[in-house]
Amino acid sequence: MEDTQPVGTLMDSTSCKIQQLQKAFAELESHRAVTLNMKWKELEEHFHGLERSLKRRFHELEDQEKEYETKTRQAQEALEKREAAVKAKEQASLGRLQEKRDAAMFAITSSLDKHRKVSPGEPVIEASEDLCESPLDDQPSDTMPSESNLGEIVNPGEDEDCEAVSYPQLFKLCEEMDADGLHKFISDNRKNLAILREEIPLALKAAVEPAQLVLNSLENFYPSEDLPVDGKKDSILLGIRRTCIMLMECLSILLMYSDLVSVSEVISDEVKDRAKAIAESWKPKLEALDLDASNGNSLEAHAFLQLLATFGIASDFDVEELSRLVPMVSRRRQAAELCRFLGLSDKMPGVIEVLVNSGRQIDSVNLAFAFELTDQFSPVPLLKSYLKDAKRSSPPAKPGNAGPVF
Repeated sequence: MEDTQPVGTLMDSTSCKIQQLQKAFAELESHRAVTLNMKWKELEEHFHGLERSLKRRFHELEDQEKEYETKTRQAQEALEKREAAVKAKEQASLGRLQEKRDAAMFAITSSLDKHRKVSPGEPVIEASEDLCESPLDDQPSDTMPSESNLGEIVNPGEDEDCEAVSYPQLFKLCEEMDADGLHKFISDNRKNLAILREEIPLALKAAVEPAQLVLNSLENFYPSEDLPVDGKKDSILLGIRRTCIMLMECLSILLMYSDLVSVSEVISDEVKDRAKAIAESWKPKLEALDLDASNGNSLEAHAFLQLLATFGIASDFDVEELSRLVPMVSRRRQAAELCRFLGLSDKMPGVIEVLVNSGRQIDSVNLAFAFELTDQFSPVPLLKSYLKDAKRSSPPAKPGNAGPVF
């Protein structure tokens, strides 16, 4: 609109120019020797026609410019409203997550307090729905592991009348250092896995060597012989691996309470050496894993990283190699906490970049929030890209899939 004023001024001066041209034409006609066929009236009509056409076009352009400015302003306002709505949802989600984490810490502390009040021979724990996620401080990998995500929990206050449940046999298996029996017991009681997750950290305390018991439980993570492709055997192996990961997580929970055990006694140099030997034997198997095939949910990569975190041996392994494994576990709820334990916080921008380039925007957004990298990896464009890819990959509806017509 800034250029319209000079253009309008020039257009207004056309009448004056036409009058000057008329005078010049009259003077020319007075000096001509022969009569000109062209009359001034014809020239005047021609120039006035050009003037009217130019003004009409000028006003049309002004109207189009005003319409464009209106649409631009409306689009900007709509975008600002959407961004405000997204930020409000983000804040609400963070608030709910913090409430769940606070509830988890309260539930774990309450369970431990109740266990300390009962006699060692008759351990009784009040069960809650689940053991829940709790926040972990950003600390180096060689420090004592804190608790891990082991599920979700309802507010303990909502379940005050829950029946007290305990598994004395679980404590007995730990006292006897029976790793095979512990695996079988967990498999047989998998329907009550939420309660087991509460009691296992305390049951491990009853073991003479809790860390050695957990390491013993890892022996069948990779079968000694190649199993044939069999659905049942594959399901059994998955159950074994999930149990191994859960036992390492439960040992981490036990270690975070210094009033229950001494970390230096449980994780001795001998234990660390054995854990490192196991990790070294697993490492070659991880190199054959396909990043895309794992889809961020690899139990093998998760178990390896959890082993390093629980036993504080991450400093013995290359940081770049560890960060390469993170996209393989990005879908698992423990991913962010494991990265903090392993000292990989500085590597997260590169990890998120890998996830974005591989089309896994949801995992990228989760890690960006967890490590406060939303300025570098804005959630809104990533989520829009995810929706766009989802629409592109979804098959078109077929006429035959339509509902019945009555």
